[in-house]
Amino acid sequence: MVPATRILAALAFTVAAPVVVLGWLWLVGRLEAVVPHRLQRRLVPWLWLAPALVPVGVFLAWPLANTVWLSLRDAGSRSWAGLDNYRYLVTSGEVHTALRNNLLWLVLLTGGCLVVGLAVAVLTDRVRYESLAKAAVVLPTAIPFVAGAVIWRFMYQYRPPGLAQTGTLNAVLTAVGAAPVAWLVDGRTNNAALIGVGVWMTAGFATVILSAALKAVPPELHEAARIDGAGPWQAFRHVILPELRPAIVVTATLVAVSAFKAFDIVYAMTNGNYRTDVIANLMYRQLFVDQDYGRASAIAVLLTLLAAPILLVNARATRRSAP
Repeated sequence: MVPATRILAALAFTVAAPVVVLGWLWLVGRLEAVVPHRLQRRLVPWLWLAPALVPVGVFLAWPLANTVWLSLRDAGSRSWAGLDNYRYLVTSGEVHTALRNNLLWLVLLTGGCLVVGLAVAVLTDRVRYESLAKAAVVLPTAIPFVAGAVIWRFMYQYRPPGLAQTGTLNAVLTAVGAAPVAWLVDGRTNNAALIGVGVWMTAGFATVILSAALKAVPPELHEAARIDGAGPWQAFRHVILPELRPAIVVTATLVAVSAFKAFDIVYAMTNGNYRTDVIANLMYRQLFVDQDYGRASAIAVLLTLLAAPILLVNARATRRSAP
């Protein structure tokens, strides 16, 4: 039985909120007609933006400010800690390991998704089985990250040499005479194995965006390159790639932000063990396991600062590509 308070809250958000917004817009329209002309350019735009700015302030600005405040408090948020939590970020070895792994995620996940997405978009363009090939790449994006991590954990399953290998990859290796690999335990392979799962589940997103951008390249450019005697590689490098640059930048920044937020795959497959920790997993452990709200908030601030430049690059690229 659903409590009555939850039903009333659902009705408030689905019915009352749109009514309030529409009423506010109607009121602003009436005010615009009576506000003096010299105030319209300064006041009226902010009135129109108020329905968007209020949720941003409530659900984004205020939680961010509160997180910064909590990062300056002790573990239980009972007393002032100053910069002690940020000192932990600078001196802690586990934070350094997580930052190094996040850098690996940033480079390999972003690069892998762009390479796979661009290759699929270009190689399947104008072929009869284009939809089928793209569907095979895009399909994993419909799977939750935790489910994908469980699938690949079975794929990476390891058993000592001499025993029957239940993991698909190690079964293939032993079938051709190679030794099985402890993919998720061996420090030489575990981070790459986790990132490979991320590429498998995210490359479809890059494929969709880059394929749409490729379809938007004017056919006249292809024809002009062919008339000038450009080969396939020259046409791709000097004609197609410059046209795809805005889409590539936007895709790269979005995937890069997801690399900084990597959590599900790491948590489900290794839980940060064997030196595979990432910032988001470290924040989760500090908050829910160690119950250190100060350090968890400081890590959240660090994660925000790391992602902010990428978001600014994305905003600039989107503004430049706008007509």
